[in-house]
Order: sequence, then structure tokens, then C-alpha cells
Amino acid sequence: MRAASLDVLAVGNAMLDVLVRTEDAWLAAQGIEKGVMTLVGEAQAAALHGKVAPAAERSGGSAANTAAGLASLGGRAGYIGRVRDDEAGAAFRRDIRAAGVHFETPAALSGAATGRCLVFVTPDAERSMLTMLGAAAEIEPADIDEDAAAAATVTYLEGYLWDAPAAKAAMVKLADAARTAGRKVALTLSDPFCVARHRETFLDLIVGRVDILFANEEEILSLTGGADLQEAANMIVGMVETAALTRGAEGALVVSGKERQAVPAAPVARLADTTGAGDLYAAGFLHAYTRLRPLAECAWLGSLAAARIIEQMGARPTASLAGLPAAAVAGPSLGALSGASPGASCAGM
Repeated sequence: MRAASLDVLAVGNAMLDVLVRTEDAWLAAQGIEKGVMTLVGEAQAAALHGKVAPAAERSGGSAANTAAGLASLGGRAGYIGRVRDDEAGAAFRRDIRAAGVHFETPAALSGAATGRCLVFVTPDAERSMLTMLGAAAEIEPADIDEDAAAAATVTYLEGYLWDAPAAKAAMVKLADAARTAGRKVALTLSDPFCVARHRETFLDLIVGRVDILFANEEEILSLTGGADLQEAANMIVGMVETAALTRGAEGALVVSGKERQAVPAAPVARLADTTGAGDLYAAGFLHAYTRLRPLAECAWLGSLAAARIIEQMGARPTASLAGLPAAAVAGPSLGALSGASPGASCAGM
């Protein structure tokens, strides 16, 4: 097998994130369900965008956030996602390349506009998302770079893409290219509602093509039908090589064969915005994983990266995370293990 030129190649919905600070009452008045991601049409997204004063606008999307986080940690990351040849698409391309991520997917010359995600953040740091997928949902097998998958240690699939048939075919094509080349395939389940919509086909994908699974507690219980996390972990371990199951402030449980690693959440000095916690957890985990580090260290680096991102507004690091891998080698502090650590615990994963 030839040496990998990328640590991780991610594929997902390429979105422009519009971050807005608001109150619970405003969400209720607009009929926005708190704490979940809701798909909306282009007209509704534009109307709501016109009602708010954004705190920030930047390129985003779950898998793109993971790729940017991995690059900030010092990893070699690539990304595949569909944008239009419009202003938002050009901004997405500039931003993700500026983050150090290899992105070469050509802009679409026709079809829907570049996708947009309105992220409403309430004072408790919870985020509620209205997502207009646009061009992102139109990704198709022709957009897939099989050579890039063959050159990446891990190909990382975003579960949100599983909604559209053409995008589903693109994911399968990418996973097959990676496995044919002897590489690993990772999948994030993305969202409980996504799991509920596609449980059976997700299981087919996982059993046949996935080596590493990322899921939070609600997602893994929905996928497996397990009565609790331990039962779900026992069920999923027979399907994948490794599963990282996050529990918000309770940390994470990582399972691989007979190995079980319960790793606490990293301490958080000031909780600002839970957006991106799961994305950065995956970035930290995969950064350590691609360097053949022990599973406990993979999970701890994931926790450190997630904690760092929720101390700021937005899902992309505003400061380099390059120092975190060295900190992860020492493992959790005694304070974090005992629950005596200062500040809040890492939530939102």
C-alpha cells in the first residue's frame, strides 16, 4: 500500500453558517424547535436571514468542521462537498482552504444555490439550526475523487448526506474506493432524526462499509434499539471495528473488540456555544487514531478539542489547536477524572 498523503478525507454538506445570538422567546415566536436541526426551503431561509443581525458568517457543515479542526490540530485533511459558482460558494472555498484543508471539488455551474445553515444560539449555549441544503444536497457520484480516498488513511462520511439518493450513491462510491485501497472508513450518524429516518439503510452501510463509527448516546440507542448505552455498545461492536459513543458532560465510551474505554469530558472554562462539539470530537479522535495512538488517548484528544470549541462562538477554531495532541498524551487530569475540575464539563457532543 502506498503511503497516505492525507490523514482524513471528509465528505459532507458544504454550507455557509450564519451564527445568530437570540432568546428562547424569539425562537418560540418564530416556531423554531430548540436544540434540533430542521430542514427548510430557500425562501424560508432567506426570510429568516433577513430578520436577524448575524454575529458571524463563515463556511461550515459538519464534516467540513471536522476537517478544519483536524488541520488546526496539525493533521493533513481533505474535503469533498458541492457548492455553486456563487458568492457563498466562493467564500466557502476561500475559508476552508485558509483553514489548511485540501478542497478541490469544482463549483457546480447550475442547480441550487450554495447551502446555508442558520444557527441560533440561546444564552444557555444551546444551538437550534435551520438548514437550507441547496447545492450541498445535490452532490453526486461525479463529484467524488476516488484517488483522494485511496490516498487518505481514513475517509470520513457525514450522516446528514444520507438523505438524498444521489448523495447516498456518492458516499457509497467514496467508501468503496477507500476500502478497495485498504483504507479505513468512518461515519458520523450526525443527528437522532437522521438515524430515525434511515435506520435500516444506515445499518446496511455500517455493516458492509464502516470501520469507525461516531455517535452520541441518543443516536446509538436509536440505531441499535439497545435499552441503555452498555447494551448498545455490545450490539454495535459486532458491526464495526471501533465505535466512539459520546455522552456530553458524561464523556465518552469507546469500544473496539473486547476493549472498553470510558473517558471523561474535558473541563470547560466558559461555555459559549455547543455548536461543533461533536465535529471537533471526531477531529481530535481521528488525529490521534491516524497516528496509531491508544484508544483512550484518541478519546481524550477528542474531548479536549470539543471542550475548546464550545468555549467560543462557532464551530471552527479561532485559535490553533496544535498544542492539544501533546496535552492528550498525559491523559485526563485527576480533577477531570474525579469530577472536581473547574468550570463546566464538555457538553453537546
